[in-house]
Amino acid sequence: MLVGGYDGPDDRTGHAGDLGGTVSQVGPSAADATQQIPFIQTATTQKASAIVISADDATAVAPALQAAMQAGVKVVGYDSSPAVGAYDVFVNQADTAGIGKGLVDMACDLAPSCTGEIAVLSAAQTATNQNAWIAAMQDTMKDAKYKGLVWDGVVYGNDDPQISTTQAQGLLAAHPNLKVIVAPTTVGIVAAAQVVKAAGKTGKVFVTGLGTPKGMEAYVKGGESPEFALWNVTDLGYLAYAVAAQLVNGTIKGAEGETFTVKGLNNDQPYTIGKDKVVVLGPPFVFNKDNIDQYVASFGF
Repeated sequence: MLVGGYDGPDDRTGHAGDLGGTVSQVGPSAADATQQIPFIQTATTQKASAIVISADDATAVAPALQAAMQAGVKVVGYDSSPAVGAYDVFVNQADTAGIGKGLVDMACDLAPSCTGEIAVLSAAQTATNQNAWIAAMQDTMKDAKYKGLVWDGVVYGNDDPQISTTQAQGLLAAHPNLKVIVAPTTVGIVAAAQVVKAAGKTGKVFVTGLGTPKGMEAYVKGGESPEFALWNVTDLGYLAYAVAAQLVNGTIKGAEGETFTVKGLNNDQPYTIGKDKVVVLGPPFVFNKDNIDQYVASFGF
């Protein structure tokens, strides 16, 4: 059982049979934690073996997930974490500090001489992953290397294309000297790139963040977003499912320090469950004009 948010998980559900199970992907059509809760409750009532969830609000979904755990359902968070104590294992895309630094480094690359105003177009204000990455960005910018960057703040597009577009337009209007929009969300980064292009700001304002190769191909080639990053979302979904399967069959318990392997991931080397029961997929990958065609062809998303 997968409970997704607005985008829904992009994963290897077709490979579930390889691990001895089946997947039902369910979830609301909007990034709203209150709409996720009924899906969690239904999965619990139906005695699903496991729930794999990207939480739209860490705290809001916690009681329903804890009730599921008490009923014997294994809970795996991925992408955006539920509150600690409301999952058996959380599968993180990459190290939070590493993502924050990567986002700032890309902004530094795109701002002339690493100097100028930058702003963030985030997803939902309650999204735990977004908030953690933004906090890590701010910590990174304390380094003297980034002293030329000016923080213009954060706006929220709720992972909705129209809202994200409006927010990006607002950033351009409110900050005439803006150099870089950082959007750590696949919906937001496309919206921001479209806005920059439509406003005739290509080459004057740049967009970076986290996106998919197919979604960003035109903007990499057009110059609106010369570089952006993402982890392999297919592998993220597969790892989350594999963790759920191993919890269900008892191979792992979800304890800190446990190790396990997933064939085809991490070079077949063991993963380790760390503090707060977190497993890290691996570092994000930077896309640019030199490699974008290759990954659009191979990933297909």
